[in-house]
Amino acid sequence: MDNKLLKLQAKKQHLDSYKPLQNELIKNLEEWFRIELTYTSNAIEGNTLTRQETAMVVEEGITVKGKSLTEHQEAINHAKAFDYIQTLVNKKRQELTAKDILDIHSIILNKIDDINKGRYRTVAVRLRGSETILPNPLKVPELMDEFIAWLQSDNSDHPVKIAIDAHYKLVSIHPFVDGNGRTARLLLNLLLMQAGFPSAIIRKEDRSEYINSLEKGQTKNDLVDYYDLMLEAVDRSLDIYLETVEPGRVSAEEPALDQRFYTTDEVAKLLQVDPESVRRYVRRGDLKAVKLGGKFIRIDKIDLEKFIESLKK
Repeated sequence: MDNKLLKLQAKKQHLDSYKPLQNELIKNLEEWFRIELTYTSNAIEGNTLTRQETAMVVEEGITVKGKSLTEHQEAINHAKAFDYIQTLVNKKRQELTAKDILDIHSIILNKIDDINKGRYRTVAVRLRGSETILPNPLKVPELMDEFIAWLQSDNSDHPVKIAIDAHYKLVSIHPFVDGNGRTARLLLNLLLMQAGFPSAIIRKEDRSEYINSLEKGQTKNDLVDYYDLMLEAVDRSLDIYLETVEPGRVSAEEPALDQRFYTTDEVAKLLQVDPESVRRYVRRGDLKAVKLGGKFIRIDKIDLEKFIESLKK
């Protein structure tokens, strides 16, 4: 794991060499991560809103037909919780408190479970389909005190490892009736951002591997798979940032990335249309892409090639 952390640190230092980044670029990246984290974190918990539907709900306040009110509220809440942790980024890790975590959780469950939001659980809970035995609710306050003491301690571990460990510890305490995973992932990303790293995105397609790796750690004390998955998530996010400052960049670890950032103008040139046509294709869903503010879009190369072929017919 040490070698992987060293590689992440080297990649971060490479990204830092481009700083300060343009304000527009930072704004675009933050907007993209805000939606992507909301979509993926909620999807892991069973929310069925698509990536584009999540953006419509959060950014435009649109109601999506066939989706529950709870799913809409989960999207709104997560985006607001992400905004909230941004206000904590300038704090030091040692200054974070239990109240900060409770506040994150309160936002996550706002208008979904107002009785339990921002409160430790007082009932026993079980993870469906899991052999993991969660702590007795009577022990939760004590375990959280120990967790906060660990979080605030002088820790010589690499900040990425601390962030990943914090996520694992909080999920394993499972201090809330609901919203534990989303709260823990937001804490993970708060700690990463405090250390100057981008937020880590655990992809929807990694859901089973993610859950299994947590259970393997909790039941067998084997965290190898968990660390591998989480370190890869941090690495991908670093690549996303680097792709925006080094157009056409290819990751050394992934020589054939399926996705990258394109400017709208780049796609317009490839399609031989004007930029507004590209935006229209994306809005209609004709072109599968995720907007990154007004300038960049995240797009699958294969989908782009297929779309180009369809325009020729």
